[in-house]
Amino acid sequence: MYGKDIIRKKRDGNELSKDEISFLIQGYVKDEIPDYQIAALLMSIYLQGLTTKETVFFTEELITSGKVIDLSSIPGKKIDKHSTGGVGDKVSLVLAPLVASLGVNVPMISGRSLGHTGGTLDKLESIHGFQTNLSVDTFIKNIREVGVCIIGQTEEVTPADKKLYSLRDATSTVES
Repeated sequence: MYGKDIIRKKRDGNELSKDEISFLIQGYVKDEIPDYQIAALLMSIYLQGLTTKETVFFTEELITSGKVIDLSSIPGKKIDKHSTGGVGDKVSLVLAPLVASLGVNVPMISGRSLGHTGGTLDKLESIHGFQTNLSVDTFIKNIREVGVCIIGQTEEVTPADKKLYSLRDATSTVES
């Protein structure tokens, strides 16, 4: 299997298989697929869109590209809120602690800026000493003790999403 053949297939409007998506995402995380090929794939996706199947396959690859956090040891309900974008979105900054104050656990994985707006992580890290690059153990400990914790993608947690997130911003393919 070759990256350029998969990119061509998507560029031409055809549906990618689970194996093709897996090949590209896993190869990208392992630095076996270069940024320029993934950038071309992102533009193909931006122009052609994804089918429901492709969206499911991509989502599964992003989730399993790193460690999946097991929160089963934390009692009670757990919810997450993820921004769909928007200029100056600040909902997470207010909603997460508010919901946690009501006894609902809020484990969040947030992102950096996309396009022209600052991301949730950028806003939080503007607070002197605030850290979002936490280990999984610290993340779980904070949720257990405080009821809320916000981290970003790391090399350990969703590394594929971390790499794709910044590349989408750099290639103007955020809307896809």
